[in-house]
Amino acid sequence: MEKLTILWQSTALANFQLGQLVMMGLGLLLLYLAIVRQFEPLLLLPIGFGAILTNIPLAGFSDAGGMLHYIYMVGIDTGVFPLLIFMGVGALTDFGALIANPKMLLLGAAAQFGIFATLLGAIALNMVPGLEYDLKQASAIAIIGGADGPTAIFLASKLAPDLLGAIAVAAYSYMALVPIIQPPIMKALTTEKERQIEMAQLREVSSKEKILFPLLVLILTIFFLPTATPLVGMFCLGNLMRESGVVERLSKTAQNELINIVTIFLGLAVGSKMSADKFLKAETLGILVLGAVAFAIGTAAGVLMAKLMSRLSGGKINPLIGAAGVSAVPMAARVVNKVGLESNPHNFLLMHAMGPNVAGVLGSAVAAGVLLALVG
Repeated sequence: MEKLTILWQSTALANFQLGQLVMMGLGLLLLYLAIVRQFEPLLLLPIGFGAILTNIPLAGFSDAGGMLHYIYMVGIDTGVFPLLIFMGVGALTDFGALIANPKMLLLGAAAQFGIFATLLGAIALNMVPGLEYDLKQASAIAIIGGADGPTAIFLASKLAPDLLGAIAVAAYSYMALVPIIQPPIMKALTTEKERQIEMAQLREVSSKEKILFPLLVLILTIFFLPTATPLVGMFCLGNLMRESGVVERLSKTAQNELINIVTIFLGLAVGSKMSADKFLKAETLGILVLGAVAFAIGTAAGVLMAKLMSRLSGGKINPLIGAAGVSAVPMAARVVNKVGLESNPHNFLLMHAMGPNVAGVLGSAVAAGVLLALVG
């Protein structure tokens, strides 16, 4: 009888706690969203599976010596995985639309307003009983407004590693919901006539310009915001490999094999931080609410800036492209194009929206550098 008791106590069934079951259910929900709804499947699938693994009693996946523990320590705690992702994103990015129309940098900057507005919101939430965020935690939460998963993970790992799971899930969830969240905001802030504006074709950008651009961005970052150089530097390296034309093998590796391998381990590492004792807190609900607010404010700020630029240009800029100033590449640009086509079947805004979209990637990295410099 004693041996049967020992055997029973060694099973997961005898050791499950309610919180672990809830978190495993959340992991299954993320798998459903990734597989059935196809919401950010490249990240939500490994994150969801990692959440299930880390909540299995006695398995020790996330304990010292466990596989997920080492993956987290090697890739997230050091900040290596987000940086490698940024290099891959840089290799996938074409800066042509931004170089052809540099004014789009203003839209990428305007969309980052959601980050700093949410920082104040997170601090204000300390007045709610049961919620308490210090300045570092509030900064890590605020970066969700940039709609850039790797940047959110990078900053959270530096400033608030205890909130990493909730911040990463919120960031990628809202990125996946771009086609649902953004259109109502875009339509509410623009008129039908504004949405019908057709923009002039962009000029052709030379190969020399595309090679010099990442070098110029890196030099400016080194001079004025060195704390942002880890993210911006890796992004520029990936883009230079793409545009130089002399390291095609390296560029293709960064775009495919490397970024895919890192994405698997990044997702599992994030999932390992979704254990019941760390995730099921009032602060997590606050993060999800603040993330939605940050994303909405960022989208609205981009559209309003584009409206202002449209007025100043005499109606040559479609205000919808301001929504692409958030860093969800290229999904936000596709949403802009879709909403524009609904108002005008001849209105193809995709390439115009890619300008503020890639500007948003740089903007979110710069915002992370500013927060790291101020509170890190």
